Amino acid sequence: MSENTKNETTKPPFDAVAATLLTTELRETFASGKTRSYEWRASQLHALSRLVADHEKQIVDALRNDLDKPPLETVAYEVAMLKNSCNVALKELKNWMTPEKVKTSITTFPSSAEIVSEPLGVVLVISAWNYPFLLSLDPVIGAIAAGNAVVLKPSEISPATSSLLAKLLGEYMDNSSIRVVEGAVDETSALLQQKWDKIFYTGNGRVGRIVMAAAAKHLTPVVLELGGKSPVVVDSNINLKVAARRIIAGKWGGNNGQACVSPDYIITTKDYAPKLVDALKSELEKFYGKNPLESKDISRIVNSNHFARLIKLLDDDKVSGKIVYGGEKDESKLRISPTILLDVPRDSLIMSEEIFGPLLPILVVDKLEESFDVINTWPKPLAAYIFTSNKKLKEQFVMTVSAGGLVVNDTTVHLAVHTLPFGGVGESGLGAYHGKFSFDAFSHKKSVLYRGFFGDAAIRYPPYTNTKMRLLKALIGGGIIGVIRALFGSS
Repeated sequence: MSENTKNETTKPPFDAVAATLLTTELRETFASGKTRSYEWRASQLHALSRLVADHEKQIVDALRNDLDKPPLETVAYEVAMLKNSCNVALKELKNWMTPEKVKTSITTFPSSAEIVSEPLGVVLVISAWNYPFLLSLDPVIGAIAAGNAVVLKPSEISPATSSLLAKLLGEYMDNSSIRVVEGAVDETSALLQQKWDKIFYTGNGRVGRIVMAAAAKHLTPVVLELGGKSPVVVDSNINLKVAARRIIAGKWGGNNGQACVSPDYIITTKDYAPKLVDALKSELEKFYGKNPLESKDISRIVNSNHFARLIKLLDDDKVSGKIVYGGEKDESKLRISPTILLDVPRDSLIMSEEIFGPLLPILVVDKLEESFDVINTWPKPLAAYIFTSNKKLKEQFVMTVSAGGLVVNDTTVHLAVHTLPFGGVGESGLGAYHGKFSFDAFSHKKSVLYRGFFGDAAIRYPPYTNTKMRLLKALIGGGIIGVIRALFGSS
């Protein structure tokens, strides 16, 4: 190897010193005011949109490399959604940036007031591996739209995508304000030692707690996009074929179950469960064939650690004999076929944690209304789904089940609605984004009150007389009418 080759391939370690230098550079850029203008924000959003459009094939190839993800899923769930996010932000940016006029009170009369959205400063986005382009760039779109300088830390578990993100953002974006740091635990730890104006983390609860603890040292606000056991309640008065297809699309079509809003388990009645299982089997075979391990339309498990974790869930004695479909596996190819388990005990290992894979347990109850109590015994999930034509049951579901988001008669599609906030509650997350909610997540809502020099009320200044006390009480109790009465003795 030549000396030149060594210099090209060997990078200095990214440690706490490097992280400090990076944040210092970005703070200098932010302090210059460069990122605050509409023109800069729009230019960077246009650049990001071009990046996605110009390199669709490379994005598809990277995700094929990292997850063996089908190209259609990459285009539908990552490329198209990113294009839409950029388009929405560009279309609405001026409206989002415009101060919001609000009413004032008699206390400050005469006056006017507004709420100004200002950028927070220098923000950190720590992304996940399962939708590595979407979950990296979607928060970055919000951060840019809000006028911040940004550091993106992609997941090392999807290395091909991480490398491509670093390369493309380096080529397309303003590197004085937007940077990518690749790496694993050491690099993330070095970044978390720094003071940020916001940290946006997508991943699991264990690391989420580490991020929140690090942020607390600097009183840094956080958005935590986590996960949880997202339930699907299935009634009997439905179009069973459509319901089965939509459950499958959300579970196995969504990255082979490796998604934060993927259906984690089903609850249905004991009498209806066999019909539901038959419908799921029938549609699964249509989608993935008789040997789904060979299907090119379903992703593999991301790595050997996750493969072993999923196999451990299946090997639990409490679910022995519960598999009614699937269960095939190929460790050499990191593939597990779509697997359905029926009448799973609630205290089994598979029900103790988020599955994040192609295993779908079904719990049975005598009456469907019991399902809400079952769901509420576990921590609040990121999403919850119900299939029913019963209006009363829909209303009860919405009122009773607490989750980041609810969908009636479908799964996962709420992610595509930019007018809905996407985020968790309780252990499934903190904060929300998508559309304007992304802009708001990276903005400070600054209140501004404007007054002139007319109307300077003597009541606020000493000496405090009995007349002023009567006026104060009149203001508190009756507004301007009460003041008139206090002044003129009206009854």
